[in-house]
Amino acid sequence: MNLQQLEYIVAVDNYRHFVKASDACFVTQATLSTMIKKLEDELQVKIFDRRKQPVMPTETGKKIIAQAKIVLQQANKIKEIIMEEKGEVKGLLRIGVIPTLAPYLLPLFINNILRKYPLLKLKISELTTDEIIHKLEYHHLDAALLATPLGKSFLIEQPIFYEQFVVYASSNEKLMSKKYLLAKDIDVNRLWLLEEGHCLRSQVVNLCELKNREKELHQLDFEAGSIETLKKIVEANQGITILPELAVEGLTLKQKNNLRYFKSPAPAREISLVTYQYFTKSNLIEVLRKEILQNIPEEMKSLKKKEVIESQ
Repeated sequence: MNLQQLEYIVAVDNYRHFVKASDACFVTQATLSTMIKKLEDELQVKIFDRRKQPVMPTETGKKIIAQAKIVLQQANKIKEIIMEEKGEVKGLLRIGVIPTLAPYLLPLFINNILRKYPLLKLKISELTTDEIIHKLEYHHLDAALLATPLGKSFLIEQPIFYEQFVVYASSNEKLMSKKYLLAKDIDVNRLWLLEEGHCLRSQVVNLCELKNREKELHQLDFEAGSIETLKKIVEANQGITILPELAVEGLTLKQKNNLRYFKSPAPAREISLVTYQYFTKSNLIEVLRKEILQNIPEEMKSLKKKEVIESQ
């Protein structure tokens, strides 16, 4: 048994296809299949049921693959130790970021981190929470920036900051007469939401208790795919939406007149750096964490006077 064989069985489990797995491992299908067969012969078990399409691991195979992932993760830590001893910050870090955070957080630190660490390569994917969780579990991502808590035992969540919610509404909405708002001040029949699949949507649903408050069907029934679309809809068609704090930074003075803040304690979402439980590249992930903390507003680093709204 060797590490290469373990890499091959993990690849087949990820892709559920021998040809795709061999392509990902940069070897021929014959080489990959032969190495896996040798491992099965050595262990005297079948790891994969080749009669099924897509290829599926056997019950014993599932346990072997799970342990193989741990072994590979731990083996990679040896390389990390060497780099840390040398004080090197280099290598590839694959990061997933949710769409309601990426366009507002990334510009705050990307240039700085790339300038400080020229040997560091970042591969950033903008994905929904469910997509990111799947990719973390199957090791297609090293880390992610997500709204938490997620309630997944196989993930490690490291809270970084707390982003409060603010109301963005047209000038003729009734709530604009108030300086500070409560959730009950929001007319759910005037509220625009993101489409299903965005954690921000479920947080707003919980904040406004939409599950318990009836919403009438408008002539225009629209669910946006981005925060920027929500802002445009409010400006063009009136109504109300809820924005995370970082999305406020790029507003013009005119647009800021459409903002109203919640009464303290302000509702907020917890943003965490999330990794798989047996993660590697801890040195690179720590560099990422520190760079984010150095470049976000100071008041976001504390939970004081904020109330975390969960997605579930």
